[in-house]
Amino acid sequence: MTAEAPTPKIEVRDLTVAYGRESALRNLSLDILPNEILSIIGPSNSGKTSFLRALNRMNDLEPRIRTTGTIRLDGADIRRDLAAEDLRKRVGMIFALPNPLPLSIFENIVYGPRRSGVRDKNILAGLVESSLRSAFLWDEVKDRLQSSAFKLSGGQQQRLCIARTLALGPEVILYDEPCSGLDPISTAKVEESMTELRKSQTIVLVTNNTKQAARVGTRTAFFLSGEMVEIGPTDKIFTAPDDKRTEDYIVGRFG
Repeated sequence: MTAEAPTPKIEVRDLTVAYGRESALRNLSLDILPNEILSIIGPSNSGKTSFLRALNRMNDLEPRIRTTGTIRLDGADIRRDLAAEDLRKRVGMIFALPNPLPLSIFENIVYGPRRSGVRDKNILAGLVESSLRSAFLWDEVKDRLQSSAFKLSGGQQQRLCIARTLALGPEVILYDEPCSGLDPISTAKVEESMTELRKSQTIVLVTNNTKQAARVGTRTAFFLSGEMVEIGPTDKIFTAPDDKRTEDYIVGRFG
């Protein structure tokens, strides 16, 4: 008896993202499953980041970008049924370069919850600890929470940004090249955090590092020139892809 496929967390149908007359993505359709790490790989200008930013309407912040098609989060159309601010609380994003606020470590974490109306000091303190633990940073900073976030190393700053996102309780976390500027030790900690967070969140990871995609992805999609060439279980994509272009990219023949 075949097990029923899980209901998608996010459904993308006929998504096109255009910058003026140039299309970054064309007619993309895929499902993102709950509690998976979907790795998105492909060369530069393949549409990976445009896709990621479409998932929480970050593209809306650029007037010249035109988006068509449908994206649904738990069945709700993210453009018609959800306000952008509410969507971004549910679908958080981690950028390639860490962007901590010019505040203390503690204040970085509580900034979002306070803006959402949380005032209880005990609740805020609990959010700080739980978020930093989930980002694998608590043990390194627990004795200096009032220190400036800018005193942290680059890898620590990136994990602080992950913790800051987690404090809002997102259901989905989008990672856009989160380890591109990090050393191997910091990269390993971010990947460990992603793997642990998958138990309670859905993760979409855009990465140019195919080895990283292979290490952490449960499924992998290969994008090329604004189109999705194929998607499937990570083991299959990396050992027996259906399309020769995927194999050529993975083994380094181009990209």
